[in-house]
Amino acid sequence: MSEPHPAAPPPPADERAAGRPLTVAGALALPVLAAGQPTVVTGESQLGRPVRWVHVTELTDPASFLKGGELVLTTGMPLPEEPARIRRYVDELADIGAAALVIELVRRYHRPPEALVAACRTRDLPLITLSQDVNFLEVTQVVHTLVLGDQTDAMRRTQRIHEAFTALTLRGADPEDVVRAAAEMSGHTVVLENLVHQALICEPAGATVEDALTGWERRSRAAPPGDQADVRGPENWLVAPVEFKGERWGRVVMLPTRRGRPFGPEQVTVLERTAMTLTIARLVHTTTWERRAHRNTLRDIAEQRHRSPHELRSRAAALGLPTEDCRFLAVLVDIGPDEDSAELEARLAEELTAAGIPALTGTLPLGRVGSLLALRPSRTPWRQTVERLARTTLRLHPHAIVSVGCEVTDLRHAARSFREAARVAEAAPPDSPRLPGSPERSFHELSDVGLRQLLYALREDTRIQDYAERRLGRLADHDTRHHTDLLTTLRHYLEAAGNKTTAARRDDLSRQTLYQRLQTIERLLGCDLESGDRRTELHVALMVFDILRPR
Repeated sequence: MSEPHPAAPPPPADERAAGRPLTVAGALALPVLAAGQPTVVTGESQLGRPVRWVHVTELTDPASFLKGGELVLTTGMPLPEEPARIRRYVDELADIGAAALVIELVRRYHRPPEALVAACRTRDLPLITLSQDVNFLEVTQVVHTLVLGDQTDAMRRTQRIHEAFTALTLRGADPEDVVRAAAEMSGHTVVLENLVHQALICEPAGATVEDALTGWERRSRAAPPGDQADVRGPENWLVAPVEFKGERWGRVVMLPTRRGRPFGPEQVTVLERTAMTLTIARLVHTTTWERRAHRNTLRDIAEQRHRSPHELRSRAAALGLPTEDCRFLAVLVDIGPDEDSAELEARLAEELTAAGIPALTGTLPLGRVGSLLALRPSRTPWRQTVERLARTTLRLHPHAIVSVGCEVTDLRHAARSFREAARVAEAAPPDSPRLPGSPERSFHELSDVGLRQLLYALREDTRIQDYAERRLGRLADHDTRHHTDLLTTLRHYLEAAGNKTTAARRDDLSRQTLYQRLQTIERLLGCDLESGDRRTELHVALMVFDILRPR
């Protein structure tokens, strides 16, 4: 017979404070039982079993009076001698679900019978011996007081859970709020996934997003679905289905804590109410939750709102975006803050799905819709795909600007691609879906940004405005006062690279008239138009004038 072990130390104070039920280990730590110097002989791994009642018995068939979860106390006086009858005695206790068997080694035995130890070990039933006399009546009173108190507290907590989720339903809470409330109330990480095992929302508790979502699809598929809240899969996930219009839509998952405590009735209640509240919320919110998940993750990527690159990869992979052996490209569509982006967002996602390109697509601030493409080397070159997206966009929003950023090889650098695409969009003047020199393309990239586009992007900078006004302000004032058009003459001269014959022909003037106008311009501006540097300065200033004062 193996050496018995002293009773386990009392449970942490926070376990009792958290409202968890009294366990066998907790009961043994109570002073009224600890005075008997309890020793765990078998079933040490089962000391976490909840104790729902105490039953004192000297019968050889006590199971007929039990319902399960009882801490059975006996002096051992009625135990049979025959090993077969002892095995039957233990089998009946184990079959009914008794929490543990406590035998006092004072009157009949001074050590537990080997047949009893063997039978309890076979059934993994905790067998605890008491070497000192214990008042079983006091044990019953103390434990029952705790159990009844726990039951009352549990009823109050259950009521608060129902009230909290009812309030969430009445105010039309977003799914993120519902999942967050579930994690806070349960103390467990909670994840909402759809039918294809994409983790749409993850609210960690006592763990990180990376811990929760790494390898999500593989781990999720190992936990089979069920029709009600139940513990499933090799990781012992607590899962409950979420429906939409009577059909199963996905499920909500509660992950075990690192300490591996079993889920209690309260966690089951929280998850059941979470699933019910999400089912109702799914009917209320028009935007699909997949779109919401893509949108939220895309914003976090573009704005670098993540704790670590590992968390970023875990979140993206849990939504079905490859994170290894591919390149990433940001595409931005600027439609303006007053336009409805919902239809465009859905259409772009459909286009990318049809093209077989994994991507995250969602509405971004400032009236933009963004997509992050995960590009495999074997796929169609990205320009063809982006051109399809651009043409789809322009059919819905003719004045939209479609821009792309740089390709990056690591997801953590995707924000740089978004920043570059934003700079390209800012440099594209309105009503110019195709830049000069690239009529075959409906989108913009960094190579399209020339001097005019750069000045357009900087048009609100007062230094640029001041520069243009200092160079050309007096000429513009002269045109206004005298109803002349010297700015046009200067433009033709500069565009002709200083060739007076070409400038005169463009301005429909005689050479003599052109010379007179150029002399007037030189006098007003105080510069020599034969100087290449001066012509460059004036050409830049004139571009700024054209941008700020469209003709």
